[in-house]
Amino acid sequence: MTWLASPAHHRWLETETDRLLAFGRASRDTRGGFGRLDAAGALDATDGVEGIVELWITCRMTHVYSLGALLGRPGAAPLADHGIDALLGRLRDEEHGGWFASVGPDGPVNDAKEAYGHAFVILAAASATAAGRPGAAALLEDAIAVHSERFWDAAYGMSRESFSRDWADEEDYRGINANMHTLEAYLAAADVTGNHELLGRSLRIATRALDTLARAHGWRLPEHFDADWNPLLDFNEAEPAHPFRPYGATIGHSFEWARLTVQLASSLQQAGLAAPEWMVPAARSLYAQGVTDGWSVDGEPGFVYTVDWEGAPVVRERMHWVAAEAIGAAAVLWRRTKAAEYATQYQQWWDYTGEHLIDDAHGSWHHELSATNGPSATVWPGKPDLYHAVQATLIPRLPISPALAPSLAAGTLG
Repeated sequence: MTWLASPAHHRWLETETDRLLAFGRASRDTRGGFGRLDAAGALDATDGVEGIVELWITCRMTHVYSLGALLGRPGAAPLADHGIDALLGRLRDEEHGGWFASVGPDGPVNDAKEAYGHAFVILAAASATAAGRPGAAALLEDAIAVHSERFWDAAYGMSRESFSRDWADEEDYRGINANMHTLEAYLAAADVTGNHELLGRSLRIATRALDTLARAHGWRLPEHFDADWNPLLDFNEAEPAHPFRPYGATIGHSFEWARLTVQLASSLQQAGLAAPEWMVPAARSLYAQGVTDGWSVDGEPGFVYTVDWEGAPVVRERMHWVAAEAIGAAAVLWRRTKAAEYATQYQQWWDYTGEHLIDDAHGSWHHELSATNGPSATVWPGKPDLYHAVQATLIPRLPISPALAPSLAAGTLG
């Protein structure tokens, strides 16, 4: 009996889901949307400014409380609705379309149109639609249309990165991170809408990321590119601990891509479409390299944040989201292959999380630990959101596909 098949472990996961959902309630901003929480669970200033609401955090929390609503947790649905209202209101650019990256009490703080945040608008709207929340279906339709018109680049089969508020100026940079979350969002939207074109786009993204780029670089996935998708392997070498664009290969993304690729393969098959044979073996290779490069490589337990192109650690801090994604990837790979190594590692990753990351004193998980697993805040101060941790408690209890919210809506949770 593995933990992944254990009803007792599933009950513990459910308890942890509820503990996280309770912690996140304080992130509700009364003006609309969700703010960052500090280490003790109180609303925190963003970049030293009170009252800033960021698009990506609001979307993630809307997604999470949509999941809570589908789980039947009292109070979760009003929080999901609060997020939808912000996406239909203060975060939306009524003049030029799309969504601001962040807003404050007096209006936009960062008015850029970013693919990363817009992908999360799709995910939040898809999850809220699955939960039957008012206004969510119209938001989802709008979010897909904006992304299709502005960000999707059919010539490359990838998402563009960012634009100025009026869409007139486009950033030359291209990033794999925004494309990973685009794939995630497309999968959820395809499950909710039945739009198989989104699955085709997802396959194009995954093919470039894994079958081309990761395979060509020894299963260490390049993160940064120019406008023609040429890798920029030394990008941000002088700022290696950047929270969104770090130098080198990002260990947690290896796990996230592995999980999403297996999910995509399952979604394609369920839709009656062909899933290329490279998908699951590539996902396994990417996950395995992430474990080899990332886990306890400096003598201390935990995953380092990034490594260079030879696999040497660069940023050694331990991020909570990396462990969460390792948990999710191990669960999905075990469910797909039934290989015993994934069940063993799944337990190992949870043991580390329980010993070092779960904060019993103040709630949620520590978002960052040092290389010796002490308190740290060099990249991620405070506890900004619940997205990775909550998903780590749900993925092991659900089928590989559909996506989490449509799966819960379909009654697949035992």
